[in-house]
Amino acid sequence: MAVFSYAVLDPAGKQRKGTLEADNPRHARQVLRDRGLVPLDVTAVNADNRRGKEKTVASRASLPVAEVALFTRQLATLLQSALPIADALMAIAQQSERAQSKALVSSLRSQVLEGRSLATAMGQYPRAFPSMYCATVAAGEHTGRLDLVLSKLADYTESSHKSRQKVQLALIYPSVLLGLAVLVVTGLLTYIVPDVVKVFADQGQALPPLTQAMLDASDFLVNWGVWALVGMVVGVFAFRALLRNEARREMADALTLKLPLAGRMSLAANSARFAGTLSTLVSSGVPLVDALDIAAAVLTNTALKRVVGEAAGQVREGSSLKSALERSGRFPPMMIYMIASGEQSGELERMLARVADSQQSELDNRIATMLGLLEPAVLLFMGVAVLCIVVAILQPIFSLNQMIT
Repeated sequence: MAVFSYAVLDPAGKQRKGTLEADNPRHARQVLRDRGLVPLDVTAVNADNRRGKEKTVASRASLPVAEVALFTRQLATLLQSALPIADALMAIAQQSERAQSKALVSSLRSQVLEGRSLATAMGQYPRAFPSMYCATVAAGEHTGRLDLVLSKLADYTESSHKSRQKVQLALIYPSVLLGLAVLVVTGLLTYIVPDVVKVFADQGQALPPLTQAMLDASDFLVNWGVWALVGMVVGVFAFRALLRNEARREMADALTLKLPLAGRMSLAANSARFAGTLSTLVSSGVPLVDALDIAAAVLTNTALKRVVGEAAGQVREGSSLKSALERSGRFPPMMIYMIASGEQSGELERMLARVADSQQSELDNRIATMLGLLEPAVLLFMGVAVLCIVVAILQPIFSLNQMIT
């Protein structure tokens, strides 16, 4: 089937443009008439030009994680119902509410109809379908178990999305509370403290140390607050620019792993992601060495990414996965023991899934503990700050009363 661009009049008399697939121009006009549209112009789209446009759009096209999870589940369900891939993609495109999602899925269907594999078509959209996703789909196509592989991939994608969503929802209240605390303290220091303290300063009364410190802080916020905020923003962008260098990024990530709280959370998060990805790939028929290369790419910590890359090289030379990861000394001992058990019993993918669940559970517990401490810490900060401001205002008043008496 060819692709045609068209211009039509809808029943309301408004002109509309778009594209559709048809056998020939006459068929395209008939399809438009069946939709209740009046064809004005129907032109065949050159395949080479269309591919060029697709490559240009591919660098920008993306899908939210929630939509990727939904798309994967829908596609797995339709394929398990013995529906052809092209028909399944068409059904998903018709059901999509967002125009960008509809266009992306329609593009996948067009490429599949042209003879490309689904994994190859998805590879044109790296921001929507990461390398791990495409490799898993390719393994499913190669083994003829695409429906089962997509079902596992849907479970993994939905689990990752739920974990991320849980953290985002849990951070809403502390973030709002911290923002209000900063606004209240800034407002008190900027507007209240100077007006009240000015009365005592004009009388030539010596101000207590705490009051003078609050007045200095107020002057700084009034005169330099905006510039301090700009400096912080510039500093963040400068720091991110420095981390674009691979050597500096790896050094910073290695340092992060040594920090008491952040290091454990980073290790748990990356271990869960690594084990979950590796389990999905191995159970889908991807060779272990290739699966290690792909799993390394999904890690966010570059120091761990380098370790997994070295481990993949050792496995390629004949080493066991347990020995290769153990030599690095980076991963948790429990994870190493479970991988060794999986290799000995021939159930590596099942043990990796257990490792992922274990590390994710540990990460969730640490995040819950951190968030549980964050809320009272913000309230304590706000209370102490307001108390200091109130005491700074009352001290000159008490001093003045003592002078009068």
